[in-house]
Amino acid sequence: MAFLEIEHIEKVYTPRLGGAKVRALADVSFTLEQGEFLAIMGESGAGKTTLLNILAALDKPTGGSVRLCGREMTAIPEGELASFRRDRLGFVFQDFNLLDTFTLEDNIYLPLVLQGRKINDMRRMLRPIAQRLGIAEILKKYPYEVSGGQKQRAAVARALITGPQLILADEPTGALDSKASDALLRLLGEVNEAGQTIVMVTHSVKAASHASRVLFLRDGRVYHQLYRGSLTGEQMFARISDTLTALAGGERDA
Repeated sequence: MAFLEIEHIEKVYTPRLGGAKVRALADVSFTLEQGEFLAIMGESGAGKTTLLNILAALDKPTGGSVRLCGREMTAIPEGELASFRRDRLGFVFQDFNLLDTFTLEDNIYLPLVLQGRKINDMRRMLRPIAQRLGIAEILKKYPYEVSGGQKQRAAVARALITGPQLILADEPTGALDSKASDALLRLLGEVNEAGQTIVMVTHSVKAASHASRVLFLRDGRVYHQLYRGSLTGEQMFARISDTLTALAGGERDA
């Protein structure tokens, strides 16, 4: 049994005031093994964000199945979804989603507070993560007092602290400069090498070249998949670029 199984997912939006229906996803199927680092790419409107929202249990598909560790996510009762996301999933967002009125430490603690954890347990859980991410010395600072790269590291710490089964990253390097982006991508690679499963939506060829597999969407369908295998980072970058060129050119054979 695969870690994550996506079978024949469809998503159709019906405008509230009538009009033509919009098919965001059409028969998307793939599997993900535990410990993989999957990047999802495609042009705007290809269905990347819709797919990520479905994987995050923030939206439900019109048809198809999504199973995480054998559990059918589309069948989770509405009242359990918040706790399911909090306990099983970790999120890393482009704009960090940190609260400016909280210190970095308190921002990272938020998921644990919602779980009802005791403060001593939270401190014990944070200590090794903060050391690993290089933010132990700035935990008492507020988001507006630190750099974009440091904010993103705090956001990664918040995503990791509950020990999630799956990390979902939405354009995690989009708000960072090149130096901070490189540091974050190295960090995600290290987290993945430690066994964490990651799904990342990105427009960045450089970011995607750090993944072990890249899934390309076009018009709501899986257009192509590219596996790293023994490819170097430079070779992976070139393969991704070639596939995106074919995608933009409308070729059917990547």
